[in-house]
Amino acid sequence: MVLANWSVEGQNRLMCEQGKVHFKSDAPLEIIQASSDKLRGVIDIEKNTFAYSMPVATFRGFNSPLQQEHFYENYLHVTKFANASFQGKIIEEIDFSAPGNHQIRAKGILEIHGIKQERIIQCDVKVSADQVIITSTFFVPLDDHNISIPKIVHQKIAEEILVEIEARFSKNEI
Repeated sequence: MVLANWSVEGQNRLMCEQGKVHFKSDAPLEIIQASSDKLRGVIDIEKNTFAYSMPVATFRGFNSPLQQEHFYENYLHVTKFANASFQGKIIEEIDFSAPGNHQIRAKGILEIHGIKQERIIQCDVKVSADQVIITSTFFVPLDDHNISIPKIVHQKIAEEILVEIEARFSKNEI
């Protein structure tokens, strides 16, 4: 697969089957971190649109099994809100056939915990001869998605969660 020679005509989608999401809650009394490698996404390079989704229950790496259980059941309610997603439009024009590093902004709807919020997220895009890698680091305020933290653990969970994304894209012929 050689991305530098992509033809947009008839082949206008990039597919991500190997995306990673990492989050970190850095609170006064505790640091909580977990990761998932189940992020999936698609970019329509003709329309400059994108869609990402991941099952929330795929995060691993918590400090304890009980902490993971509380995350799933008490905070993100994964049985009711199974997926997190982000979909929208890439603001800047980008040539995915041109190798190099690019900075873009993605504007769309971020849905976590069943709450949709419009966001603009800065992304770094690295186009090489054999792949496209998109990375981003941003904060998600818990209040924006109606995730409430009981006072008893308020000092153990940050009000804003740091999120890091890495999505590796391959070409999908359609």
